[in-house]
Amino acid sequence: MSFNWPVRVYYEDTDSAGIVYYANYLKFMERARTEFLRALGIEQNQLRVQKNIIFAVRSVQIDYKIPAQFNDELMVTANLIELKKASMLFEQKICQYNQQDKVLCQGKVGIASIQADTLRPCAIPQSFMEVASVD
Repeated sequence: MSFNWPVRVYYEDTDSAGIVYYANYLKFMERARTEFLRALGIEQNQLRVQKNIIFAVRSVQIDYKIPAQFNDELMVTANLIELKKASMLFEQKICQYNQQDKVLCQGKVGIASIQADTLRPCAIPQSFMEVASVD
């Protein structure tokens, strides 16, 4: 299941060279995953309040290929490639908005489902399992 989210690079996203600071690509990826969940009807704040469940990043692998610059329009893709009882794996990429074959960076982000109060692993809610599918 793949989802696209547009992002514009603001001055605050760049370093002194005018290119996107490396850690900010992870923020862009987080936004795409959050909006992916929202598009499926999963609001993370409600998940925490109603079921005591939060999703936490447990692993990241990322390759930087071409730097994005101030004012660039980007397309961030979140592709759910693995769904287990208490974890999921996303394959993500960031491209130029109008040149989606021009990959700026790509990576994989592992997400764990955990109890908010104990920070222990727990099953992903059935409501998510019912609406999510793996590519």
